[in-house]
This record gives sequence, C-alpha cells and structure tokens, in this order.
Amino acid sequence: MYVWGGSKLVCESAHHLLQELEAVLPFPCIGIKDSLSLATTHITFYTSNFIELYNSVTYQAPVIITTLLPEHWNSTVATVETTGSINKQLDQWNILKKIEDMFTLILLMLLMEESCWCVDHIYHVKENNDTHSYIGDIVTDTHLLDNIQSQDNSNKLTFNILQGSTDGTIQLFNVTPGGQLYTAAILDAEILCQYNVDCFRILEIAVHHGHSFTKILEIKVMIEDVNDNYPIFPEKEFHLQYDENVLIGTKEIVLNAIDKDVSIQNSKLSYELRNNNNNTFQLMVIEVSDRKSKIELILNGKLDREMKKNYYLHLMATDGGSPPKQAGMEIHILVRDKNDNAPVFSQSIYNVTVKDTQDLYKPILNLTATDVDQGTNGQILYTFSPDTLDKDKKFFILNQTSGELFVKKEFEFGKIYKLSVEATDNGKIPMSSTATILINGVSYLNSPPKIHVKFVLKSAGNKTAISEAIQIHSFVAYVKVIDNDNGVNGQVKCHLQNKYLQLISMSEKKYKVVVKSEIDRESEKSFSFTIKCQDNGLPPLTIEKEFSMLVTDTNDVQPQFSQDIFKFLTYENEHKDFPVGYVDATDPDIGDGGQLTYSLLTNGKDILPFQISDVGFISTIESLDREERNMYEFKVLVKDKGTPSLENTANVVVEV
Repeated sequence: MYVWGGSKLVCESAHHLLQELEAVLPFPCIGIKDSLSLATTHITFYTSNFIELYNSVTYQAPVIITTLLPEHWNSTVATVETTGSINKQLDQWNILKKIEDMFTLILLMLLMEESCWCVDHIYHVKENNDTHSYIGDIVTDTHLLDNIQSQDNSNKLTFNILQGSTDGTIQLFNVTPGGQLYTAAILDAEILCQYNVDCFRILEIAVHHGHSFTKILEIKVMIEDVNDNYPIFPEKEFHLQYDENVLIGTKEIVLNAIDKDVSIQNSKLSYELRNNNNNTFQLMVIEVSDRKSKIELILNGKLDREMKKNYYLHLMATDGGSPPKQAGMEIHILVRDKNDNAPVFSQSIYNVTVKDTQDLYKPILNLTATDVDQGTNGQILYTFSPDTLDKDKKFFILNQTSGELFVKKEFEFGKIYKLSVEATDNGKIPMSSTATILINGVSYLNSPPKIHVKFVLKSAGNKTAISEAIQIHSFVAYVKVIDNDNGVNGQVKCHLQNKYLQLISMSEKKYKVVVKSEIDRESEKSFSFTIKCQDNGLPPLTIEKEFSMLVTDTNDVQPQFSQDIFKFLTYENEHKDFPVGYVDATDPDIGDGGQLTYSLLTNGKDILPFQISDVGFISTIESLDREERNMYEFKVLVKDKGTPSLENTANVVVEV
C-alpha cells in the first residue's frame, strides 16, 4: 500500500479505511486525499484493467467510481469516492507507478541518471531546423558577466567548442567567438538518439578572458522531437487463418506498426479496425511498453466457411503527434485454423564479451528459446530482427536452427554491438519473441594502426591537388588514426617528411596537415608525401600511407619576349600585307595564363602602317614610301589571358 502525504502520513482512520479496501480489492491503493466536504474521501488505485477494477469496486466495496484516466506510464489510474471520512486534510499527493519488471526499472534508472547530468545551462531546439539556426547567447544565459569585475570588457570573452567529440557533436553545433550558439547541421532526433527518450548533446565549451583560460562550460542541448515520421507496418498485407468451428472470443496476434519518432507522444500509436463487416472481429490493443503494443484480433461472431471463407480488414495506426500521421495494413483472413504460444527466450538480454583470440569456428553465444506448443508449432527458427542495424549485423553469423552465434573474420574490436534476435515458431500463423544481445569486442593482441585521411580539396584515392598560390600554414588535410588495441599497443605516434607540408597533432590519434613552405608549379609540377604511424607495442607495429599531390597553376609569371629590341628591314612600294618580321614571347603558366595575344603601341600621334597577328607576325597595311619616311620605331605589347592578366613590352625598329 502506497500512501503519499505532505508533512506527515495519513491519520489512523485513513490507514484503517485503506486496509479495509485493500482487503477486498486486488489492486494497490497509491493515493488518498480528503475532498472539501468531510463526508467523502477520494482514493486512487493502480490497475492495468479498469473493467476488472470497476467490477471489484462496485460489488466488493462501498465506493463509487468518479474518475477514470490513463497516465503517461501506460498504467491506468482510477479515482474512487467513498462515504468513509478522514479527519485530517492531506497535503498535495502524487501518483506512483507500479514497475512491472526489472528491465523497465533499469531503463528508468538510466533515464534518471541522464536527467541528473550537472550542466551550466540547458537549451532546447527542435529537430529538422535549418542549418545555422540560432540557439542562444551563452554569455547572457549563463550569467558569465556576473563573475567579471565591472572594469573588465565583456568583449574579451571568447568561446570555442572543444575538439575530439566521439559522437559527432562538434559537427552538429557552432559557437561564435562571442558566445552565440548555432546549429551546424540539420538535427535528426531519430538518427542521433535512436534508443533514448530524451535526445540531447553535451557541449564542452572553453571560455577565455583575453589570453587567459577561464573555465569549461558544459552546455546541454535538448533536441526536441517533431512528428516527422509516419507509422510503418512491417508488411503491407497480413494473413490470418481461422478454423470455421473456432470458438467465439478466439484471439490472434496481428503485426503492430512502429513509429521511429523519438518522443513518446509522437511515437505512441493508436489503432482502428476498418471494413469490419457486421463487426465479426474486434480489435484489442495491449500496451507492452511506451512504444510497442500487442495487437489481438478477437472473433466476435461464428464463422461459416461455406458462407464466407475470406475477410479483408484494414488496420489503421495513428500516432499521437500534432497533426497526427497514419498508416494502414490490409488483413486477409482465411477461414481455416491456429497457433497460440510464442517462443520464450531463456533471458531477455544477453551480454557477451568477444576477445581477439576468439576462434571463428566456435560460437560466442548459444541462444535458447522454448515453445510449449506441440509439433511444428513448437519448432523454432532464429533470425535477426528488423530492428538490428546492418552496420552491426554484418559482423555476425546466426545459425537459424541451433541458435549459435558466430563472429566473422572482419569483426572490428574496440566497439559495442547491439543485436536484436527473434525466435519464431513454425506454426501456420508464426509467433515470435525477441531478445537483445550486447556484444563488447575487446582486443588484447597487437594489431597495426589504420590511417584515415580526408583532404580539403577533392581527391581520388591517394591522389589530390594543391594550388601553388596556397598560403603558408593553410590547412590541407585531416588525419585520423585508429588502433583499438588495449594499453601501450593502442598508443600511436605519426610523422610526415616533406619540404612543403608538415603534420601537427590536434589530439590523441588526430592530426592536421598544413603548408610549411611556398609551392611553385613552374619548378615542381607534382610531389608526393608519406604519413608514417607506429604504435608503442612490443614489437612496435608500423603503417605507412603515401599520397601524391598535383600542383595546380595560378597566373603568377609575366610573359617574356625573346629579346628586348626587334630590328627588321623591309622595302618600299610593296603590296599590302607585305611581311616585315616576327616577334616571339613565352609564358610558362598553363591554361589561360599561358595563352598570349599581341598588339602594337603608339604614342597617340603616329599612325603606324603596320599590323600584328595573334601569334606575333608583323606586316604592312599599306605600301611604304622610303622618301617620305625611312625608319619606324614603336613598341609591341604581349598579354596573357590569365586572371589577373599579366603583360610585357618590347621595342621594334623597322628600316625601310
């Protein structure tokens, strides 16, 4: 009996009244409170079957039901009123939930532990908002300026999110130097918090005052779920079979829908049966957990195969979102026969540790499930549940008949894998149950590190490009080293030898490649470099990875004439387009930066009787007269087509 009060327990008469009620009712009393009138008392019971409670209260106790309401724990609470009186008004009272099994209790403890995380501030942001959505001002919301003396300048406070997050938090949020927090990606609660009711990320933000480190702020960002997922049935059509002489009231299990939304409200489903001719069938939904229900189809009327052998029903699932989303599944019922017991696993959760010395030919676990049904209805088949992620399932082999679980050769250590396994019987209408397997891969042997490199510019395999105009200290690539060995076997150091690039450590097993000297394409069109990593094991294991870089051109070289002065001799009285001479220039740049055009320069007074082609060929545009002019001096201009364009000039002397 649970009785909650304010400053003290209920008085003696309240105890007596509750004891009398519990003596005749099969339900625990979990709350009691006087009404405003001293003649009545309200008592609250916990029950999972309010019809049974109503019958018990009506016929076994002198009370009348006044209120019946569901609570968020999927329990049912009834408030009853009796003529018994309690002489003392109780303080505000609460409702306790009856915890059904140890798994729920463990889950509740984990949720309480997460909710008690001590942080400096909590923000709330809805999922699916645009990238760079504003979240809040850390300076204002955490009252940092309250601890800074008035003569200090708040502009000296700077903020940055600490690197090295293992859950991708650093890629989800950005903080400005001034402390404004934004999203850096579209947040999807279903991806980020697949198994959690409360979806959040903890940001560790370093605060500097001027050049001095001040403190680390722990900011909790609650990612609020929106109703962006429709309920999904595992099949579009579900088939059932009944014997035509089956008893009225017979129940059959129907596949339930799932909703991937994180919040309980958005993923909580209600069901409706449509196209139910003459109400031959009735739907009963039994809530197993906040997210899962057991759906039973109950036969309400007598079946006659000769009259009708097929029924086609439509099962609708509606979530609790606003607005709600719906999905449907067709139920095809063939009047024939039934299987009423599901297999039961020996335990609901299996914890397994796999060492890197594991023999691939020996199972890491023998699953055991039993089914009390006889014959083929008791034969069990083991399979991975659709809930199991492909990224976890790909490392394991499950023997469907024996229940033996093996690891594959490609199994990766240093990780925890979650598998969901179903035991399904061989009945005409199969029934199944599910168990969870948590597998921890532990490495005790020394294996070589693995190098992963991501370049700023587009790359193909181990080849990439770099511009000759890149500045010194510019970021080129991100290097991440993976070594899941334990102890010193997993400690790794990396080096890079190259005259243009250097490797700088960012944190443990994380590096950045930056430019350390100028790069000139005209002197070196490409170069290669090697990253070498070695662990501290005995003996140490080393891995090398070589990369090649193509140096891309920028227009940084001025065209050059082959000589400063070009002298040519031509003749008078010749025809138009008579050749005079050829000037040539070169430019080592490639592309547009190496394509040249020529033009003649005048002082603005002379009109030259010459022209020059795109390739530097000079010819006359009219007949020359030596007696009128026997010498011409002018300049020729050469320009490349780069951006910006570079140019040069040379002197030309033509004697007639």
